[in-house]
Amino acid sequence: MNRVFRSGYFGALVSFLFASEAWASSAASIAPFPRELCTYADPASDGVWSVILTRATTEPFNVAATVIFLCAVLHTFFSPKLRHWSHVVEERHRAALAVRSTENDRNEDGQIDEVSFLGQVLHFFGEVEAVFGIWAIVLAGAIVWFKGLDTAVSYIGETVNFTEPIFVVVIMALASTRPVMRLAENFMRVVASLGDGRPVAWWFSILTVAPLLGSFITEPAAMTIAAMLLGKQFYELKPGVKLMYGTLGLLFVNISIGGTLTHFAAPPVLMVAAPWGWNMSYMFTHFGWHAISGIVLSNIVYFLIFKKELLALKGAKPDLTEKKEEPVPVWVTLVHLAFIGFTVWSAHHPALFVGGFLFFLAFAQATAHHQSKVDLRSPMLVGFFLAGLVIHGGLQGWWIEPVLGSLGKIPLFFGATVLTAFNDNALITYLATLVPGFTEELKFAVVSGAVTGGGLTVIANAPNPAGQSILQRYFPAGVSPLGLLLGALVPTLIVTFSFLVL
Repeated sequence: MNRVFRSGYFGALVSFLFASEAWASSAASIAPFPRELCTYADPASDGVWSVILTRATTEPFNVAATVIFLCAVLHTFFSPKLRHWSHVVEERHRAALAVRSTENDRNEDGQIDEVSFLGQVLHFFGEVEAVFGIWAIVLAGAIVWFKGLDTAVSYIGETVNFTEPIFVVVIMALASTRPVMRLAENFMRVVASLGDGRPVAWWFSILTVAPLLGSFITEPAAMTIAAMLLGKQFYELKPGVKLMYGTLGLLFVNISIGGTLTHFAAPPVLMVAAPWGWNMSYMFTHFGWHAISGIVLSNIVYFLIFKKELLALKGAKPDLTEKKEEPVPVWVTLVHLAFIGFTVWSAHHPALFVGGFLFFLAFAQATAHHQSKVDLRSPMLVGFFLAGLVIHGGLQGWWIEPVLGSLGKIPLFFGATVLTAFNDNALITYLATLVPGFTEELKFAVVSGAVTGGGLTVIANAPNPAGQSILQRYFPAGVSPLGLLLGALVPTLIVTFSFLVL
């Protein structure tokens, strides 16, 4: 019996190994996917629409991939409603349980253990961070249907580059630690002290300094720090809804353009810096002063619009009323900064910065008395969001590339701004590197347009999901996509003026 078992087990193992080898051989021989843009037989002079129509006819899967992507985008707009329904279902479920339950049905805390499955499902479908991952399953099914399982596995497992989502997870976790947050807060407190530490001074300080820091500590880190400080120093004061959305939109726009002072901090700039030979000097002289002007002008305009309400925020200097924490030793803070610096330096090599993060976790455990709990939930959700986005975005080049390549400077700027609202701006600039014959003027237009539109939606810029994840608890019904769009519209127009006129 044992001999038969061992023989059968060994035979199954051998069969599995041969099947794996056969699958690997077939996977190595599959056609390139997605199809390279240069292989399409585009019409010579019939316009962009003819090119798109030809590519859709030549490769019907293109249409399926874009329809699924648009469904995912529409899903993000309905996510607040889905979360509201989940709360309603869960409240009804708890009420029904409370009526029919006895003391024996309750746990030690007096709570009912049973949960509403429907409520939890609706809550999951209402999480913005889960949307693109959910629709990535649908997309994978479409790839299998049109191209086969081997192509689907090869695309998601090998072609798609998940370095940026992984990087965002690590940098968010590092930036949200107590020593780093304390250092950033102390730095911004110095600026806020110029306004006597009032809430409006904190508002100005965070929305001005943090975005510019993004050019050096990376945009995801700047977004994490700015959002956490805004929650503590501003949103806790319960400002009006319009001011809440205005501040969120302003934060997203400022972070998007604030990372353009250098060539390594903003994802859309990272995509083009090497192919186009842009260095730090080039970025600061061509983009930096436009970005600084746009941030300062946007903050001033919103201050004037909401002046009365901002000046009325009082009685909540959280840094004075909170229990004082023990100071963090300087050497611990320096080690944290070293880990952040190493992560930024190795941003294109996940094996290095993930390994560094594991060493950081060991250091955090060894210095736990100077640390807050390392929170991985929000970073992991944001990473999941971005992973889903890059899976979808990698299949949209068939229509984005001809659209960008057909535009002049001003149309290209506005085209990139609008397209960014429906795609991560890093994808827009990456596709621009594939367009032949771009002049320096057109390169400036597409990158400046992409970063200008980075605050219009949560999917427009990679760090936006991180900010929304941190701040959405202050919005009773969740962050409305329409509210964010309206809140970001004015600073987007101001930044447009800064890039095109100043």
